[in-house]
Amino acid sequence: MNERGAALVVALLLLLVLTVMAASGMTAALLEVQMAGNEQYQERAFQAAEAGIAQAEAAGPFTTDPAASAAQWDDLSVPEPLPLRGHGTQIAGCPDQSAAAEGQCEYFLRFDSVAGITPVPGSGAQLRACHFVVESIGVAPRGAISQLTASFYVVGPADCSGTLANPPVRTYWRQHGAN
Repeated sequence: MNERGAALVVALLLLLVLTVMAASGMTAALLEVQMAGNEQYQERAFQAAEAGIAQAEAAGPFTTDPAASAAQWDDLSVPEPLPLRGHGTQIAGCPDQSAAAEGQCEYFLRFDSVAGITPVPGSGAQLRACHFVVESIGVAPRGAISQLTASFYVVGPADCSGTLANPPVRTYWRQHGAN
């Protein structure tokens, strides 16, 4: 006669196990959806930063005068100066910008004093490659940020004086500090 409530207890235990399994499955599914969204936002930030590099390369003409970009960098006398957020050139078409300096899509362009000016093979003493660096920062929701660095050169006169309007040639690219 003690078996009358056993079926109810077993059924309740099975229902409890199924409920716990369903809740953990839902939690895992929601976490995976959030992770996929984060990945999409990171890709958006990357694409915005890449667009900034393309915009900088298309901006021309370029100048080797350090005063032209001094307001965008912390210290142009060091080999790798840091860009000053909020002082760069806005990246066109970046939909995720905020009013805060850290939340803006922008790029920073400078003459590369380390690589400097190098001779162009086969041109004699007439042409030089004038090297430039662009740092581009793209942002997206959920704190996604992508910072890209690209280097390019523009062929110009022997002293790279004045402004250089020839099409740039990209030489290297790297991504750093991606979150």
